[in-house]
Amino acid sequence: MKILAFNGSPKMDKGNTALILNPFIQGIREAGADVDLFYTNLLDIRPCRGELSCWQQNPRKCFQDDDMQQIYAKSDADMLVFASPVYVWGMSGPLKNLLDRTINVMPIQARRVVLVSSCGFWGMDNFEPLLAQMKMMCRYTGWEFAGALLRPHAAALKMMLEMGKPVADIAEAATLAGIQLVKDGGFSRETLDIVSRELVPLDVWEQRIKSTFQAGSAG
Repeated sequence: MKILAFNGSPKMDKGNTALILNPFIQGIREAGADVDLFYTNLLDIRPCRGELSCWQQNPRKCFQDDDMQQIYAKSDADMLVFASPVYVWGMSGPLKNLLDRTINVMPIQARRVVLVSSCGFWGMDNFEPLLAQMKMMCRYTGWEFAGALLRPHAAALKMMLEMGKPVADIAEAATLAGIQLVKDGGFSRETLDIVSRELVPLDVWEQRIKSTFQAGSAG
């Protein structure tokens, strides 16, 4: 099984999204699948020009010569993993550019798609616009949406890891999710709930965010 994974965080392995994506990929590999991981921050991918020559004059070939060519060369992958922090209730700009440029290689056969995302806000409802976009994309391309690993108030996870707090179960669940994806084609509800579990109460997190912004504006 071949899987393409894209980390759309500008912070790459230092970002909060990688706290979930990296153990998830580890689980995928432990289950025996091959994974190619790309960082959109390191790729030269120009925006789609919308002139549709890839549909008409040159089917399945984009006229723009950039790093999308190495992605096209791997378009026979069985699964796709798109990872991004939530930016204004959507995905990061570089990852959106990449998705826009896949229009000419949309497969006829169904393939599974997974979303991995983190956000700074406390609630799971902040993922809803991004989830809706991914599901709509799958609906109209023939891809099958296999599920999403979502980490709200993700900065709390990083802080707790640095403080040695008992949060190892979240990375362990992300690794298990990778194994489940390869073996079962999806995830158990229990596994997803652990990845997304509450780390701090809402009022505590809101107070921390307020204090952070106040400290930033003081200068």
